[in-house]
Amino acid sequence: MNELGARPVEARGLVKHYGDIAAVNGVDLTVEAGDVYGYLGPNGAGKTTSLRMLLGLIRPSGGSARLFGRDPMLDGAKALQGVAGFVESPRFYPYMSGRKNLELLAGLDGGGAKGRIDEALDTVDLSDRAKDRVGGYSHGMRQRLGIAGALIRDPRLLLLDEPTTGLDPAGMRDMRTLVRRLADGGMTVLLSSHLMGEVEELCDRVAIIRSGQIVFEGAMADLRSQATDDSAYRLRTSNDEWAYTVCLAQVGVTQLVAVGGELRFRAPEPVAGRLSVALVEAGLEILALAPQNATLEDLFFRMTEGDPTPAQVAS
Repeated sequence: MNELGARPVEARGLVKHYGDIAAVNGVDLTVEAGDVYGYLGPNGAGKTTSLRMLLGLIRPSGGSARLFGRDPMLDGAKALQGVAGFVESPRFYPYMSGRKNLELLAGLDGGGAKGRIDEALDTVDLSDRAKDRVGGYSHGMRQRLGIAGALIRDPRLLLLDEPTTGLDPAGMRDMRTLVRRLADGGMTVLLSSHLMGEVEELCDRVAIIRSGQIVFEGAMADLRSQATDDSAYRLRTSNDEWAYTVCLAQVGVTQLVAVGGELRFRAPEPVAGRLSVALVEAGLEILALAPQNATLEDLFFRMTEGDPTPAQVAS
C-alpha cells in the first residue's frame, strides 16, 4: 500500500521487553481513516508503551509500526508528518504564556504552524487565557493547551494518551466534548484510556489490551454484542428462600446465587420457562424474572481481570 492510501496506524506484532518483563507482547492495531479509535486497558497494561513505539519515542523489541505507511524507526521525523498529540501529560514552560509556548512549538514545526495558533486556541477555548502564564493554568487547561499544540501541526491523525486523567467531572466533560468535535470534523483520533465509559461515549472502534496483549479489537457495536448474554437471569419472588430450593431442583439451572435481594442464575431459555412454571406450582408469586445482560463495563473487567482467554478479534 502506498503512503497516499495507507492507514493512519498499522501495528503488527509489536513487542517491548524491559529485561525479562514483556510490557507489550505481540500487539496488532489497525486504525482506518476517520476512526475514533479507543485503546482501552487498565493502568500498566501497555497502552503508553505502545503509543511510544508508534511515535518512534522508543524502539520496539520486535514487530513493526506504520503511520500512514511510514516506519518511525526507519523514516524518522518524516513518519510523523500529519501526526500530532501527546503521550502522558503535555509539558510546557510554566513561566511563559500559553501563546508564547505555542509560538515556540510553531517555530519548530514551521510550515505555516504559527498562522494556526489563533484558530487552535479558539478551538480549545483558551483564547481568553492565551496571554496568561501556563504556571497559573489548571490541569484541564494544560491538557487543552496540549491539544492546541497538536492542532497547529494541522494533523490528519491525533494521538491522545489518557487525556482526561486527573480532571474533575466538568473538565472530563469539556475534554470529551472537544475530542468529539475534532472527530466530527473528520480527524482520525487514537485515544488511550482506562475508562470504559469514556471510550464508549467517544469511539466507534476499540482495542482492549491486557498485560501487554490484545484481547479484543473491533467495532464498538461488536463489543456491545458480546455483552449480551441470553442465558443469565434475575429472579425475585414472594419467598426467595423457598424459590432458591425450587431453582436448585430444576435440571439445567447453574451458577445460582442470592445477591442484593434477588436470585441470579444461568439457564437455557427452555429451562427458564420450565422454572417459572415450577415456581408457580410451588405456590410462589413471581415478582420479576428477566434476562441479566452484562454491561460493557462488566465485559471490560471480565476481559482484563478474569481468566486469560485467547484474543477475540472482530473483523
